[in-house]
Amino acid sequence: MYSMKEVPEKMNLPASTIRYYDKQGMLPNMHRTESGYRRFSEADIGMLNMIECLKRTNMPIRDIQQFIAWVQEGDATLQQRYDMFVERRQSVQEQIAQLQKTLEFIEYKGWYFSTALEAGTEAVHRTDEKRA
Repeated sequence: MYSMKEVPEKMNLPASTIRYYDKQGMLPNMHRTESGYRRFSEADIGMLNMIECLKRTNMPIRDIQQFIAWVQEGDATLQQRYDMFVERRQSVQEQIAQLQKTLEFIEYKGWYFSTALEAGTEAVHRTDEKRA
């Protein structure tokens, strides 16, 4: 079991984020001590990893909450959970494609400025339309 002090360090997450997830019911099996202190199991750490993974796919919190509810329902929701991950996969592939385009543009601009710096001017990139 982990304390609230240990989990933010282990997960590289602010304690306030973890408390928010708890308040939103996203850590449904988390234990508390008699004094009310949160105690995190390996399963809770796994759920935090899942939540953070889904957040990185730009999934809204309400949809993550729905996923967690499906987990709690068990095998009856296997199809919904599978379908959700198929959709998330597509979303991530689209994000990767967008990032690839962004990277290509950044690389082009890097080349553009590098060659302009070597030439001492951006004029090196201008075409002389009169010569054409």
